[in-house]
Amino acid sequence: MEKNGDMFRVHAFVSGRVQGVFYRMFVIREATGLGLHGIVRNLRDGRVEVVAEGDREKLRSLVQRLRKGPSGALVREVAEEWESCQHEFDDFHIEYS
Repeated sequence: MEKNGDMFRVHAFVSGRVQGVFYRMFVIREATGLGLHGIVRNLRDGRVEVVAEGDREKLRSLVQRLRKGPSGALVREVAEEWESCQHEFDDFHIEYS
């Protein structure tokens, strides 16, 4: 993990039953509530990708919430990569392919 001020980035890949269960909307609600910026998108292989930037403790909280997901989701794994903040997002939104 590299520090860029007090801002970090987490890049997470969530697998399990995470598409068709409002997982992306759940991520937006949780991330926005934490004051994070980034994107969430469905991947063709059935996973959900999350890129979030902000305070490290808030990002850790988001990752814990990603492991639970909304009711209806069955999260099998959250693979996370920590990176330096790129400051490329102004909000948190769904990115469509």
